[in-house]
Amino acid sequence: MAHRTQSDTATKLIQLSKVSKDSPKYKFGSLASLLNEEYLRTCYAELPRKKALGIDGVSVEEYGESLEANLSGLVERMKSMSYRPQAVRKKEIPKERGGTRTLGIPSTEDKIVQKGISSILTALFDPSFIETSYGFREKMGCHDALKQVHQEITLKRVNYIIDADIKSFFDNVNHDWLVQFLEHRIKDKKFIRLIIRFLKAGIMDEGSFRASDKERPKAASLAQS
Repeated sequence: MAHRTQSDTATKLIQLSKVSKDSPKYKFGSLASLLNEEYLRTCYAELPRKKALGIDGVSVEEYGESLEANLSGLVERMKSMSYRPQAVRKKEIPKERGGTRTLGIPSTEDKIVQKGISSILTALFDPSFIETSYGFREKMGCHDALKQVHQEITLKRVNYIIDADIKSFFDNVNHDWLVQFLEHRIKDKKFIRLIIRFLKAGIMDEGSFRASDKERPKAASLAQS
């Protein structure tokens, strides 16, 4: 039964991706309903083990000890909109060239929901990306980008190369604009509201809470976030 449902979920995501590609102006609804127990069970199974813990201190293995009950309660809370993501735990990772890189470690339950949301958003938006956009896309990486750059500068006439980076992008991105961009393709208010709650979950830094939202979404449709 679980295997069949997982196949059904994969089929739905493929269908979403096809519609997104064929109809660039189509707005999707009923996305929150895809976050059901069967789908989230698949998301749980794909989580890496032995990773750093969130502020709740619950590991992937510990969450799985009562997986069915946990997922059932999670889905019910999402349906009633009583589910709220926990703050991420701040962790500094040393860089090879000095300095540190800041990571936000979510709770195991939040990781499951994030993975589900991420797969849905990928199905909707990935077909719109240009072929030479390599960042954070499935089956693409730095080596693919470097190969493309090599081909461009070797086979074509190139006058200049721009190397740019946005410092602390995820710390500074305007949440209002981000949500409005999502609303161009998504009309499911419950799904959008769930994303907003992740954006506003905050950061726990050595026992002190810090808000993560730069600006609250102002769109009328999101007033009840």
